[in-house]
Amino acid sequence: MTGRSKVLMWTGIGLCVAGAAGLVVGGVLDVDAADPWASVAGGAAGLVGLALTIYALFSGASGGSGTPHASVTASGARSVAAGGSIGAVATGDGVQAVAPPTTLPGSAPPSGGRPVTASGERSVAAGGDIGSVSTGDA
Repeated sequence: MTGRSKVLMWTGIGLCVAGAAGLVVGGVLDVDAADPWASVAGGAAGLVGLALTIYALFSGASGGSGTPHASVTASGARSVAAGGSIGAVATGDGVQAVAPPTTLPGSAPPSGGRPVTASGERSVAAGGDIGSVSTGDA
């Protein structure tokens, strides 16, 4: 989990705790007065949650796995580089990539923001697992 993800997560948790505390205090002091506050708090929490979700989606934080995007560079004829896992790659003439197993043994985590570079002809690099690679010609 990146630093940004942790900040967003703890911000959301803090807002939930503050909202719950406010509703408990309002309910104990005056139940009739707590109803409009609950409506306002619920609407505000929904909007803040939506804003945090949109921010997290479009701010460049990695999807799904929570890992930041690595600097990914592929240079050279038929080279391939990926910040995460690669299922199957074929860079040769007349060859086909063989489907990798459904689960890769060991399942390495993505590169975690470290640079991934494939340089040179038909080179392949990945920040995670590589299932199947064929770089030669048939």
